[in-house]
Amino acid sequence: MNETMVCAVGNVATQPVYRETASGPSARFRLAVTSRYWDREKNTWTDGHTNFFTVWANRQLAANAAASLSVGEPVVVQGRLKVRTELREGQQGRVSADIDAVAIGHDLARGTSAFKRTGRPEQAAAPDRSEPGWRTRPGGAPEDAGADGPQQPFEEALVT
Repeated sequence: MNETMVCAVGNVATQPVYRETASGPSARFRLAVTSRYWDREKNTWTDGHTNFFTVWANRQLAANAAASLSVGEPVVVQGRLKVRTELREGQQGRVSADIDAVAIGHDLARGTSAFKRTGRPEQAAAPDRSEPGWRTRPGGAPEDAGADGPQQPFEEALVT
């Protein structure tokens, strides 16, 4: 599959707009990404050009983005880049860059965030797929490891 995957680090430029559509929840917001460079003449960091992207999120990502993001917050967005050209009468073609988001998160290099897991829609109970008896002894070795005969159960090893 030939897709252009990007990772953009910037700031939320517009409040996310959330909509329930026939195909499921959708949200969009604008992302401002400004390059910075070291100006040797001024001996300081200087802001360069700012690129704006429209970020689209779908399904649960849309609901979480709308509930979590506010204007000005630093975020990291990963997704598929889509560049479109719109032709309008009497005007030059307008070019826009969209990102169909796969993941969105706060940029923890610039602040803190508190994660809160959201409830999932009710689903049928999944079968228990855990491996019975999969425990480790102190030190990280599996219970049946070693050539020195039967091992104590994990709980007994902790008591003795």
